Amino acid sequence: MQAEVRAYLDHLAVERGLAANTLSSYRRDLRRYVDVLTVRGRTAIGQVGEDDVVSFLVGLREGDERHPPLAAGSAARAVVAVRGLHRFAVREGLSAADPARDVRPPAPPRRLPKAISIEDVERLLAAAGPDDTARGLRDRALLELLYGTGARISEAVGLAVDDMDLTGAVVRLHGKGGKDRVVPVGRYAREALEAYLVRARPALNVRGQGVPALFLNARGGRLSRQSAWSTLRSAAGRAGLKDVSPHTLRHSFATHLLDGGADVRVVQELLGHASVTTTQVYTLVTVDKLREVYASAHPCANA
Repeated sequence: MQAEVRAYLDHLAVERGLAANTLSSYRRDLRRYVDVLTVRGRTAIGQVGEDDVVSFLVGLREGDERHPPLAAGSAARAVVAVRGLHRFAVREGLSAADPARDVRPPAPPRRLPKAISIEDVERLLAAAGPDDTARGLRDRALLELLYGTGARISEAVGLAVDDMDLTGAVVRLHGKGGKDRVVPVGRYAREALEAYLVRARPALNVRGQGVPALFLNARGGRLSRQSAWSTLRSAAGRAGLKDVSPHTLRHSFATHLLDGGADVRVVQELLGHASVTTTQVYTLVTVDKLREVYASAHPCANA
């Protein structure tokens, strides 16, 4: 079955454009799946039955001597990979039936995204760095962009100068699966980016090889994801904030938009979510906000 798995992964990489990290996870999950099937005496994908798939799922949740039990979310990802493999096998004529069709992945517990208040965002941005150094200007522009556009940190560090259109106040973000989206850039982020591009980036660029990346490190190369993470962590520490991650700014961006009355489908487009279902988890956060306002403002709320 190794050949079928390789063909499926090639299909995902070439035709579906899955991200490298996702492909790596699928490869690991399917390797484990093939090992389980081999132990059960299945040597061809057409021999696999629904009980084999169910047994694999049970094994993921229970663990064994080589693997610890997987959480519902990780087990669900593995089952999604297996379901995709069998659909691919049927479509390519490698199997007559799909044994995974009726096997549902376990539902992970719904976790609300972590968001910080507007006041905490302002403290974080103010702590980004001094405006009289190239690094301080870069760090302020980076954090303003992350919060102002809801960009993933990988999307921010992957930007080229040409992706920015400050005149039109938009940026082209390169999202997951090779999907681009154009997102507006607000005034605060635009001003921080203009200051960085005029007063800081040229100095950083002189030290490097003239790379087209928007955000540069001290040597003039592209700023890495790890360095951007460190920038945020340092600013959060100076602002006295704990447990702030790059996704915290993304979550805060979405939550503050919805609290301000934005339509969930608009937020979906801005975040680059393939499905509005993914975005709707943020509406649960705003329901908490509505309860808070109701409890403090309605005369009968505590009756």
